[in-house]
Amino acid sequence: MSARRVYLPATTTMLTALVADGELRPPSGTGFAVTAAVREEYTADDDDQLAEVAMAEAALASLRLLSADPDAAARRVVISVDVEPVTERPDLDAAVVRVPVPVPGTAVAAVHIDLAEAEADVRRAAELIDAADLGDQDAELAVGDAEDHPLAWYAPQEVPFLLELL
Repeated sequence: MSARRVYLPATTTMLTALVADGELRPPSGTGFAVTAAVREEYTADDDDQLAEVAMAEAALASLRLLSADPDAAARRVVISVDVEPVTERPDLDAAVVRVPVPVPGTAVAAVHIDLAEAEADVRRAAELIDAADLGDQDAELAVGDAEDHPLAWYAPQEVPFLLELL
């Protein structure tokens, strides 16, 4: 069985732990990937576009993690990993998967993180994510403002240096 690309939502606190411990412990082993349900829902899209859907879901989940982690920098973090086995969970959402925990640092393919200019929008979105989930239109707009910021890409070996600069 070949490894599968999964996008794990994280915070800078979790990223620091990954560097220190050499492994990542995503809550409940939850990640996001291009699943059969995602392919069915987005039939016209190619693989790169489908991967963007899964990564966007992971970035949204990162906002939820940020809302519970006051020590983390106000930046969404998505860690791309190549792992197996991956269990699809369409009962939770189209892109949701479970991965074995812990995820070894050697499985990290890339790290995606907001740049400094996104911090104010990300902080506000993290504060309002629950209200957005409940349909508050102003909160939904705040989350959308955070989602408008692209995530920067870093190679795994760059992460220690990135953390020093935060």
